[in-house]
Amino acid sequence: MIRSPNRRHALSLMGGTAVAGLTGPPVLAQSEDWAALGADVKAEFRWAWDHYVDRAWGKDEINPVSGTSQSFFIDGHDLGLSLVEALDTLWIMELDDEFQAGVDWVKARLDFDIDGFAQVFETNIRLVGGLLSAHLACGDPVLLDKAKDLADRLMKAFDASPHGLPYRYVNLKTGAVRDPETNLAEIGTYATEFGLLGQLTGEPKYYAAAKRAMKHALDMRSDKGLMAANIHAETGQFTSRNASIDVYADSFYEYLWDSWEMFGDAEMKLWAEECLAAMIAHQGKRYDGRLWFPMVDYETGAVTGTSQTVLGGYLAGLLGQVGRRAEGDDFLASYTEMQARYTIIPESIDVTTGLPRGKRTGLRPEFADACLNLWLGDRDERYRALTALHYRAMKETSKAAYGYTSLADITTRPMAQGDNCPGYWWSEQMKYYYLMFAEPKRVDLGKLVLSTEANVLRGFVGG
Repeated sequence: MIRSPNRRHALSLMGGTAVAGLTGPPVLAQSEDWAALGADVKAEFRWAWDHYVDRAWGKDEINPVSGTSQSFFIDGHDLGLSLVEALDTLWIMELDDEFQAGVDWVKARLDFDIDGFAQVFETNIRLVGGLLSAHLACGDPVLLDKAKDLADRLMKAFDASPHGLPYRYVNLKTGAVRDPETNLAEIGTYATEFGLLGQLTGEPKYYAAAKRAMKHALDMRSDKGLMAANIHAETGQFTSRNASIDVYADSFYEYLWDSWEMFGDAEMKLWAEECLAAMIAHQGKRYDGRLWFPMVDYETGAVTGTSQTVLGGYLAGLLGQVGRRAEGDDFLASYTEMQARYTIIPESIDVTTGLPRGKRTGLRPEFADACLNLWLGDRDERYRALTALHYRAMKETSKAAYGYTSLADITTRPMAQGDNCPGYWWSEQMKYYYLMFAEPKRVDLGKLVLSTEANVLRGFVGG
């Protein structure tokens, strides 16, 4: 059994920066056989996949402690969430028989003509994105057809709004919509999937709808360049004053930059640079020497809340992508300290104290995501070392009888396990780990573009 990395071991990887304030990534203190670690990630993924096949085949999510399953989108109507999310990861890992079995299930069983309400945002990033990446991997046209069918159903949520801001939920069969009180993430996380779909089908309407929704919010930025996180699909107005980099907002900012990377949209690039500059200027705050980005009033910049979630870790990588590497390293260091202190980064902390605001956490991938994006920028081995700690901590704390599970209490020793493997586990952190450690031959890392759900949207070799 691998020993859980304790605070002393974690800090030993950081060299002098541990004392100096963690202003940069850790100094690699020992050699690592990255290929062997990549092989270990693949073995663990296949082990978990075998349990999913045996216990929850075609179900949305497996509960790895009890060996049961649960629906995610619509109660009683499983859409094979974990299966679809796993497809491109299986392909990258060259688990071809497993990949083909998943594709065969999708072609024979996956049907979206369901009289039930699905969350538009989640359905897009998980299922539309998953189907598109699987199509790019193998070229099967049925996968593209299913992605288009689902996107067309989601488009009803855009069409129903006078401002083109999608409602939060749409009935997949009837097109009825509900829940107009929404947020930046849920109106602004479509451009990469919809843009790719438009390229593959020759229909620009998808990207146009996604960009229109984003532009509506961007046009309402304050004099400080900030947006409130909550917005109303019917009135088109902000419904809060809180500017956020994580909850309610995170992937909106990712998709500005990704739209530049994917499609060469210079307007999106400019918006990304402007938004991140505003965050740095008006949200970046230091508490006990650590850089955090708490919620602030979008017009005044006054701090409105002192929590920061684990979701915010993505921003460290995005800052590096847009040319703000110093700030990205600085922000990553704040989460690095949380990983060193708690082994598993808390779901949310109070930035003024560094103390957890709860005990539960859900197999979160954002720290590994940030490390990957920073590593791709300069291939500094120190980011790999941090990610290795993240992987081994997950393996030690979250491995259950039938897969990997969320945690119910990160403050106990051993940590108390929950009983659910979120669908994103199959698409996100296990892919991040494998890309960094194994450098798989089916992906060109220099061309790689991942969605917020880590679906490969560009970068397959030969694609």
